[in-house]
This record gives sequence, C-alpha cells and structure tokens, in this order.
Amino acid sequence: MATDNATHRVETELPTGELIREAERCGFRCQAKTAKHTIDSLFPGVLASITVAAAATFLSDHYGAPTMLFALLIGMAFRFLSEDKGKALPGIQFTSKTILRIGVALLGVRITVAEIQQLGIKPISIVICSVLLTILFGLFLSKFMGHGKRFGVLTGGSVGICGASAALAIAAILPKDEYIERNTIFTVISVTALSTLAMILYPVIAVRLGLDPQASGIFLGGTIHDVAQVVGAGYSMSDKTGDIATVIKLLRVAMLVPVVFTLSLIFHSRNTTEGSEAKSFFLPPFIIFFILLVGLNSTGFVSEPIRTFIGDISRWCLVAAIGALGMKTSLKSLFQVGWKPVSIIVIETVFLAVIVLAAIQWQ
Repeated sequence: MATDNATHRVETELPTGELIREAERCGFRCQAKTAKHTIDSLFPGVLASITVAAAATFLSDHYGAPTMLFALLIGMAFRFLSEDKGKALPGIQFTSKTILRIGVALLGVRITVAEIQQLGIKPISIVICSVLLTILFGLFLSKFMGHGKRFGVLTGGSVGICGASAALAIAAILPKDEYIERNTIFTVISVTALSTLAMILYPVIAVRLGLDPQASGIFLGGTIHDVAQVVGAGYSMSDKTGDIATVIKLLRVAMLVPVVFTLSLIFHSRNTTEGSEAKSFFLPPFIIFFILLVGLNSTGFVSEPIRTFIGDISRWCLVAAIGALGMKTSLKSLFQVGWKPVSIIVIETVFLAVIVLAAIQWQ
C-alpha cells in the first residue's frame, strides 16, 4: 500500500523547473544525435551523386555531349553502390527524390513574366496548344500501344515541356509503382538522345523551309526538348533566332506549373474516389517554390549574379539527381522495355514538330 501511494504521488507531482530543463537538454541532445545520424547515413550516397555530377560536367565541357546523358551513363556504371542496402543507398534515394525536387524548384529563377509577355499572344498560344496536344497525344498513343496512361503522361510531358527536367518533375507526382523509376530513366535517356539529334537536324529543316529568324526561333524553342540543345541550335543560326528560341523554351518550362498542378488534382481526386489514402495537400511544395521564384525574379530585385548562382545550383541538383537515378537503374530492366516505348517517344517528338511547323505556317 505504501508503495502504491508513493507511485501515485510521483505520477501526480508537478515537474520542477530543474526537471523541465533537464528534459529539454535531453531532448536537444536526442535531436542532435538524430540529425547527426541522418547526415552520416546520407553522406556517402550524396557524395557519390555529386561526384558523378562533377565527372559528367567535366566530360560534357570537354567533349560536348549532354551532361544529363553522361550523368546517367556514369551513374549506371556505379549501380553496385545501391545494391544490397549498402551504405550509399539512403543518400542515393535522398538525392534522387529530395535534391531532385530542389533542382526543379530552382528552375523558376530562369523565367520572368515580362519575358513571357514580350512574346505576344500568337507564340504563347502556339506553345500552350502544342504542349497540351502533345501530352494528350502521348496519353492516347501509350494507351493504344498497351503501355498505360501514366507512361503516356510521363513521355508526353517530357517531350512537350522540357525534356529530362519535365520527366523528373512529372515522375515526382505520379503514383509510385514498380515501373516508375525504370520508365523515368528510360524517358530521360530517350528525350536526351532525341534532343541532341534535333539540335543537329532542326536548324537544317528551318533553313530548307525558308523560315525567317523569328519563325526559326519559335520552331526550335517549341520543339527541341532540353534547354541546352535549344540554345545550341538557336545561336548556331543567328543571335535573334537564339534569343527567341530561348524565351520560347523557357515558356515551355513555365508550363510545368499548370501541368503538374493539374496532374496533382487528377491523381488526388482519383485516390479519393477509389478510397485509397490521399494527401490533403496535393500541390507539390517544389512547384510552389517554382512559382514564387518566377514571381521574385519578375520583380527585378534579383541581380544577374544571383540568378546565375541559383541557376548553377539548380543544374547541379538536377545532374546529381540524374546520376543517383542512374545508380538505381539496371540496364537489364531497360532492355526489357522493348521497342514500343521507343517508338512512342519518337512519334511524340515528330508529332510536336509537325504541329509547331503547321502553326507557324498558319500564323
């Protein structure tokens, strides 16, 4: 009985200030230990991803091939780092997801509202319509060829918007399944290769069709997948063509916001209807930061050195994320994809080029 009374007294006794401070000190120590453990677990994988990004950047600068493609190939060569739950796996997972989203969010610093307004209504309408039609066409084509709607959205969005960056952003909000990472890597490889090919062929097509600098800029910026290839193709023709192509391309990048927002709404509503667990907040935070950076950059308060610095961080994040995805990807699984997905992305690319050229001729 005495023991019970003592226990009851201890349980109901209010903690003193000293006990509270001791509990807080213990809590701080626990949080510090947890943070240190998290950093220690992530460090090997993040370091490996950054090393792959540095190697890919070096090779790209010296040999001219796309940085993303080098990052993928080098990452695949180090796939053993992500096997058997090794020490690098948590950091590789972190880089391929969290750092990826950071890189996409920071893309917003490359766009301003004024740049979009300067284009005029017709080029803007061409970009918007071509992006939407390409996504819808990819959706239909993928479903028709037996690869499902999600693959069509992923490939159509990457072809229509901005290549590898769009593929990564869309994959980040698609429902996760056993094929999502393989399909994402396959899409990134395909659009990067096609973008490099388009950088060589599309200026020749523009000259053969007799397009003026403005029309050539709209064609190149509205059809080539990756920003770097658009810049290379545009300025290989003329400075005016390069300027217009770059702005058109950045407008396509800006289409990430409504596309990802719409897809988030669709999948959120579908999860709710099907009774599965749905997140109450369906607009990804990285898209919110993307919008905020576009708005901040449009105010003119962001100096050019800061824009360049943030842009470089974004590029490093994306290249590191691609390297991490490469380390998680098996070449065997890619070879199992087959010829149909390749044909889907090629047909989507041709479809985009045809509708943009038709719109230019009609204009």
